[in-house]
Amino acid sequence: MSESQKQPLEIFGLKSDLIHPGDDIFSKIKAAFQNASVLPQEHDILAVAESALATAENRVICLSDIRPGLQALEYEKLYQIDAREAELVIREADAVFGGVFGVLLTLKDGLLCPNAGIDNSNAPDDCVIFYPENPTKSAQKIMNFVFEEFGVHIGVIIADSRTQPLRLGCTGVAIGAAGFLATVDKRGDTDLFGRPLTVTRVAVADNLASAAEAVMGESNESTPFALIRNANAVFDPDAAGIVTIPPDECMYWSVLKKSE
Repeated sequence: MSESQKQPLEIFGLKSDLIHPGDDIFSKIKAAFQNASVLPQEHDILAVAESALATAENRVICLSDIRPGLQALEYEKLYQIDAREAELVIREADAVFGGVFGVLLTLKDGLLCPNAGIDNSNAPDDCVIFYPENPTKSAQKIMNFVFEEFGVHIGVIIADSRTQPLRLGCTGVAIGAAGFLATVDKRGDTDLFGRPLTVTRVAVADNLASAAEAVMGESNESTPFALIRNANAVFDPDAAGIVTIPPDECMYWSVLKKSE
């Protein structure tokens, strides 16, 4: 199909009833398709909210069960974060770099993120939700389920939202992916003037996660899934998932550390 014949990107929000700890995420996805009268097609991409997936995977922790340590109590004084939540962040994070009001900046599984991905949004009272234990493995399971149930090959994104440095508001980010290349290397391609690109890689999964967030919402929309159609993606059932880089290879991190 030529460039002029490509179909426009379409995104369908898929609503669900409330997902409880231990629910079958596959049944919820199937019901969401049926209720929306939308069926997945070959090379669609399904975005799944990480909080919905994590809840189904029993990644919900009650704060009343947590006894904070000395470091967590210190973070509570410094940043006004609940010491019990701070204790969980310390346990989950690979590194804690500091914080601001209510939030600790952490490194978790190669991602720079607030509170090691722990969130109390859309969690039961006095509880928090962890990230899914292995988002890419979960994405692969969902991909396989859709093939077995509907007979089509799709991609899957496990989507989160977060703020960007020096920007107000949240955008989408993929913390897990399966079935397509999450990042496409454009080095060696040329720009409009024939100059070769030397550093450009396209974060396809993150771009699509942001697009999906526009219909999934951030609060009480009850839309934990989104079906993306006609995405400009390279499909590969054996794709590696999300690829991270070490902090010292990150431009922002390296420059800020050198300026200290």
